[in-house]
Amino acid sequence: MAKEKKTLAGFLAALRQIDTLCGDLETACELACEGDELHAEAEQLLQNFTSALNALEVESLLGGELDNSAALVTINAGAGGTESCDWVAMLLRMYLRFAEIKSFGSEIFDQLDGDEAGVKNVTFEVSGEYAYGLLKAEIGVHRLVRISPFDAGARRHTSFASVYVSPVVEDDIDIEINAADLRVDTYRASGAGGQHVNKTDSAVRITHVPTGVVVQSQTQRSQHQNREQAMKILKSRLYERQCEERKKQAEQEESQKSSIAWGNQIRSYVLHPYKMVKDHRTAREHHNPDAVLDGGIEEFIHTFLLNSLKS
Repeated sequence: MAKEKKTLAGFLAALRQIDTLCGDLETACELACEGDELHAEAEQLLQNFTSALNALEVESLLGGELDNSAALVTINAGAGGTESCDWVAMLLRMYLRFAEIKSFGSEIFDQLDGDEAGVKNVTFEVSGEYAYGLLKAEIGVHRLVRISPFDAGARRHTSFASVYVSPVVEDDIDIEINAADLRVDTYRASGAGGQHVNKTDSAVRITHVPTGVVVQSQTQRSQHQNREQAMKILKSRLYERQCEERKKQAEQEESQKSSIAWGNQIRSYVLHPYKMVKDHRTAREHHNPDAVLDGGIEEFIHTFLLNSLKS
């Protein structure tokens, strides 16, 4: 109830802001007719009004039961070897920067580094208003085309990585997990984390035997903390699984399990021979990949959500 109240309060505040901007814009337009020096102020107010209206329009699309939940994001390397592992690291940075720009919180739960460079797979949480509702637009295969920094011949390479997003399930949502259905393994954590993380078997892997769902956490200092994190991930994954089965979204599920390679990408990031990011679902293009990879993905998300409403 408190969460719903906060959401409604935010929506009403946005409406009041738009109403205020509308009044200011009307006044500025009237004054601009009397002198060219006021045109710039009117144009800036129009831009602010348009941005606020677009943001409210997108927010109105996020009415799903769990759209206002935190998001659990998993990125896996696909075809491309070391190149794809480096691509996963780039995508991880992109989403963490997006979270920073939105003033969202973020926490990495599990990360497996590549053999030579980059990251093979990573799972992290993004928490903030409508985090899941926004980031669910990123589900699918992402393709990178560039001159490889790992190729002595400076040849062009294509890399792939898959992104999967599920809602973080709150404690008040009932998901029954039988302890007898769980297989819990502990192991020594790897990668960054200081001396403690590498000297104890603090990492935890939990397998839900009936469904085959496997989750793990290794970034916390103690085995107990990692177990709590892993159970949190498992609960979210099982809830998402139940929702998919209940809604019989077989086609969507199959598309998310598609091969992480050619022909299945939702978005391409081309750094050579030209610069462009294109979302293949909406045909939205951006000609500054550096800005996109620095977290500037909101326009792609907004366009996808708006198109989903029309389709």
